[in-house]
Amino acid sequence: MADIGEIIVATTLFIIYGIFLFYDIFRRGEKWGFLAYITALVPINYLWFLGIDVLLVYAILFMLWNICLFRDLIFVYGKSREYDDILLFLGLGILVQVVLTAILPANQLNPNMQQNTTVWAYFYFPDVYTANYGIESWVNSSYLLGFRLAATLMVILTIWPMIVDLKGSDEHISFLALLIVDLIFVLPFLWLAFVWAGGVGLPLVFLFSVILLIVLLILTREK
Repeated sequence: MADIGEIIVATTLFIIYGIFLFYDIFRRGEKWGFLAYITALVPINYLWFLGIDVLLVYAILFMLWNICLFRDLIFVYGKSREYDDILLFLGLGILVQVVLTAILPANQLNPNMQQNTTVWAYFYFPDVYTANYGIESWVNSSYLLGFRLAATLMVILTIWPMIVDLKGSDEHISFLALLIVDLIFVLPFLWLAFVWAGGVGLPLVFLFSVILLIVLLILTREK
C-alpha cells in the first residue's frame, strides 16, 4: 500500500504529463506538447518503481500514449495533414522506455522491479507467457486484456494517418508500393501477435499483413 507521500508524488507526475498533453491551451503554435509522449514515462516508471503490477503499468502507459495520439490526430494531423512529429516523438518515447527497462530494474538500483519480468539481453519486459506459451500464473486477466487492447489501439492509431493519406491520394499507387507499405508494418504486427498469442502468434502476422494489404487495395482502387 502506497503512503500519502507516494500518492502525492505520483499525482504530481501525472499532472506534469497533463500540462504537456494540453500545452496548446497555454502556448499555441509551439511543439512542446509533443513532449507528452516522453513525460508519460515519468509517472509510469514511478508506479513501477513503487511495485505496481508491471502489466498494469504498461497498460496505463499505452493508454497515455493513445490519448496523445488521439489529440495529435485531431489537432495536428487533422489540420496540417502532417504526422512526422507524431511518429518521431512516439518513437522517442518507446526508445527511452526500452532504455529505462535496462537501467531502473538493475541490481544496483531497484532489483524488486525485476519481479514478473523476463530479461531480453539487458532489458526487462513483462513475463506473460510460459515456455509452452500459456499464461503465467501471476498474470491478472483484466490487466492482460487492458494491455492487449491498449497495445492494439496504439498500432491502429499509428498506421491510420498513412492509410488515410493513401485513400485520399489522387495519384496512381502501384501494387509494389502498397506491398512495401504493408511490409513496413510487419514489425508492429509481429509485436501485436506476440502480445495476443505469444510465440504461437506468428501466423497472425501473416494474417494481419494480408488483411492490411486487402484494405490498402480497396482504399486505393481506381475510381
